[in-house]
Amino acid sequence: MKGIKRITITIASVLTVSGIAITVHAADTLRIGTDLTYPPYNYLVKHKASGFDAEFMRMVAEQLNEEPKFMDTRFANLIMGINLNKFDVIASTLYVTPARAKQISYIPYMKTGGVILAPLSSTYEPKDVTDLCGKRVSSIQGAAWIQKLNQVSANQCVKQGLEKIDVREFPTSPEASQAVIAGMVDAQIEDAAVAKEAADKSGKLHITSPIVYPVVVGLGLKKGNSKLETKLKDAVAAVEKTDKFKALLKQYSVSVPDAQEIDSALKGTL
Repeated sequence: MKGIKRITITIASVLTVSGIAITVHAADTLRIGTDLTYPPYNYLVKHKASGFDAEFMRMVAEQLNEEPKFMDTRFANLIMGINLNKFDVIASTLYVTPARAKQISYIPYMKTGGVILAPLSSTYEPKDVTDLCGKRVSSIQGAAWIQKLNQVSANQCVKQGLEKIDVREFPTSPEASQAVIAGMVDAQIEDAAVAKEAADKSGKLHITSPIVYPVVVGLGLKKGNSKLETKLKDAVAAVEKTDKFKALLKQYSVSVPDAQEIDSALKGTL
């Protein structure tokens, strides 16, 4: 194409306008693994990813000048997915634990905690995890507190001559809540915001305890991906300074963890 000038810009294919060849490149895509069955943090509204993590990751992707692509994946499969390169980052209210830190790298960004739910129609109102001895307790599969519940069961319940805690895992949080409503289990442990959503939506559950397991939440990345980790850390740091992010924290009644809390979460002492 003799006599044609070439101009490179970032858009989507190749166009020729008024004798000028314009080479256009698709914006990079940030593939985000998330379990979209976990309101109010992660859920679908008219086939669109919604909730805290979706809003947060759109801010992060904007800082990176990339297009976010949310890939709905059940929670128990997220770490396997990131390590198989199914997506670039996990953003799914992923609690920071020592065991998970051996499998993935973390970028902490939020602090919340787990509470106990029980049927509104029941007189059983557990205030602490020790009140769960001898009870059937539901949880989303792979939750960070399951190991802690089993430790309480072995080290406190059984040693005191009480029955163990019967922990029953479900693929999604709504299924774990439905098990309580149906009388299949006696109580559920769930993130405070998710528990409130379940209680309000069902009208048949209520929160009976304060936060029993404070937790730090982080993005999850495949170990060794230092280039992406650096980019994401810089983007998250920039987002955390914005009024938009501060308003998001307030909306969901959560906060940003400090360095000591992050260190405690990684050591399992939070």
